[in-house]
Amino acid sequence: MADSALNFEEGDFDGLLPAEGCYEAVVGRARFHTSQQGNTTLQVTCEIVGVPAGHDVVADYFVLSGSTERGRAVSRRRLLELYRACGFSPKKGDPIQPCDLAGSRLEVRLGHETYEGAPRLRVLGYRALP
Repeated sequence: MADSALNFEEGDFDGLLPAEGCYEAVVGRARFHTSQQGNTTLQVTCEIVGVPAGHDVVADYFVLSGSTERGRAVSRRRLLELYRACGFSPKKGDPIQPCDLAGSRLEVRLGHETYEGAPRLRVLGYRALP
């Protein structure tokens, strides 16, 4: 085992999040998930290109059932934005198939938020890569 693995390193103390803004990303995984409230959601993880390890993956959740009517409407609009950014053109009645998204390259707009007292990245929007 290398000695450096047994010691704290300079990067261990860098808690700064990447700056808010737009980043190239790749959809790593997309799957249906049941939230703690029992709502059906689509969980999507994006691997952010060019940011330090530890901040290079961000998850986003799209509520598809349960919640409020307004909450579902916002989630569905955001999901449509994600599909279009990934190069898809879904039509009314088309099934939501998470496997379609995996591996797609796109641009993700990131912001900062505080969750349970700690800063973290939050997805604010999606666009096709220029």
